[in-house]
Amino acid sequence: MSQHPNRRTAIKNVLAGTAALTATGMMSPLLARADSLQSLPLKGNINHAVCRWTYGGLSLEELCVAAKGMGIKGIDLVGPNDWPTLQKHGLHSTMCNGAEIGLSEGWNDPQYHATLIKNYSEMIPRVAKAGYTNLICFSGNRKGMDNETGLKNCAEGLINIMPLAEKHKVVLVMELLNSKIDHKDYMCDHTAWGVELAKRTGSENFKLLYDIYHMQIDEGDVIRTIRDSHPYIAHYHTAGVPGRHEIDDSQELYYPAIMRAIKETGFMGYVAQEFIPEQEDKLASLQKAIQICDV
Repeated sequence: MSQHPNRRTAIKNVLAGTAALTATGMMSPLLARADSLQSLPLKGNINHAVCRWTYGGLSLEELCVAAKGMGIKGIDLVGPNDWPTLQKHGLHSTMCNGAEIGLSEGWNDPQYHATLIKNYSEMIPRVAKAGYTNLICFSGNRKGMDNETGLKNCAEGLINIMPLAEKHKVVLVMELLNSKIDHKDYMCDHTAWGVELAKRTGSENFKLLYDIYHMQIDEGDVIRTIRDSHPYIAHYHTAGVPGRHEIDDSQELYYPAIMRAIKETGFMGYVAQEFIPEQEDKLASLQKAIQICDV
């Protein structure tokens, strides 16, 4: 396959004035690898993205160049300070952040409502002005709280900012995380709980981030859940189970079937790779994951 026509030029332009060029004038090893990867044609049924934090060895500039060359359309979990870098490379901020307090301090605890309402009231217009849609949020930890109280508290807080989100066409997206392994005590750890919260907010501008890795750990039954709950899902994350590594045949999930199920729901949002590469050639792992998910 031929390379992306503008890829080598883009890499050279990036390197010309950035820290990616080392003191000896050589490309950083990871970016040199990005330059050597061949761009493969994508089918266009899945909008591909990648999470910023899983490629900490790359600068954002480098990740943008590599992602663009692979046909990836956007980068997840990037805040306002980094939006200009994405825009320079024609990439979308597919899941914005910067308004949340943290994963464990969220909407289920009324003591955080005033701060969260202030943060999200300021961030929602910024997201809209930049041309983006999705803004992440979290339930917070249980800390002894029962499900019903958590639902009630979350809904009472979120309802305050739904009119602003609707006005600006921004969607608040609460992430489903497992509470068994990675995020002990996190409340929004089952899809049914998140769907019930979406119903209680009464707004199309509150939806869920269905993290396939997390939900496989806490509840399984991934494809059926996607089919049943897709009207309440705005975004997907991937990773291999167990270990959160590559989504190949080294793990228990079969991503081609999962992606076909997502496609069959008519989903038009983004699927973001959020696995932590275990292989030495991290960019090759990313490109392989894109190919696996490109159904």
